Amino acid sequence: MRPSPVPRRWDGSPVLAHPRRSLCVDPDSPSRLLRCAQRDRCRECGNQVEWYQRVRDRPVRLHPQELPTAAVPADHHWHVSSGLAYPSGDGSAWCRLTHASVCPARDIDTAAVPELTGLRRTLAVNTRRMVDAGRFTPAAAPTGPAARQPEGPCRPARPVVQILYVRYLAARPLDEIQCVAQTRRRVRCTAGMLASDGPAGVWKLVPATATQGQLALPAEMMALYDLSSLPYAEQLRWRTQRCPQHAATPTAADLALTDWEPFDPLVHHTYVHRRLPTHSRRPQPGGGAQKAVR
Repeated sequence: MRPSPVPRRWDGSPVLAHPRRSLCVDPDSPSRLLRCAQRDRCRECGNQVEWYQRVRDRPVRLHPQELPTAAVPADHHWHVSSGLAYPSGDGSAWCRLTHASVCPARDIDTAAVPELTGLRRTLAVNTRRMVDAGRFTPAAAPTGPAARQPEGPCRPARPVVQILYVRYLAARPLDEIQCVAQTRRRVRCTAGMLASDGPAGVWKLVPATATQGQLALPAEMMALYDLSSLPYAEQLRWRTQRCPQHAATPTAADLALTDWEPFDPLVHHTYVHRRLPTHSRRPQPGGGAQKAVR
């Protein structure tokens, strides 16, 4: 066999192929993501957003474009520094803005921030165009007791999960929660969090109590997927949203943000479900546990 010709430049010098290097996460990084400004679409209006990490709080969704500082009220200024988002201005003529301030699907008092009315109207028109073209279908939030107690089997679209004694609201059903780690082929892992051969949590009916400093919902019961009985390493795997294989590989980076959102019974009351996702047997009095649902 004839050897393959060596690629050369126009002057005849050989082209040396540099070794392909993989990105890695710095040990001091506040996030395991390989890059900031993760692009996504708002589930309520369909417009594009960018996820940024904050210092201690949950990630925040920012409007993908910078705006003149003079056109945005001072209490709505955000800026990005070293990949982290800060709720203040940085002294420049440009600033960032949270998507929640201009989301057309939310009931926002436009009289309080008239400077943002034009941008919110533009996003509303873009949402209408996507709906008319069939590229976006707004999800109707459940309201009322009838929506909380369906006649058929209950399958919470956004279940409440208790991990390390902290309650989180998931962004999707349990069987659809996907690992966020990057594989060797530089794509997102397709494994689910509910491993068929691993330990699972239990569904419980518990009071919808609030955290410290908040008002509680009186006489309110909700379905909760409890992982408190699992080992610490298994609960940590759920909180970092990694499959068993990537949980044992701490050097693997993340390609997406985790789906967990701290649960607030007053803010997320529309996602409270009073029935367990199984009808195999009735729950025991006092919040007895049901058999785990895979």
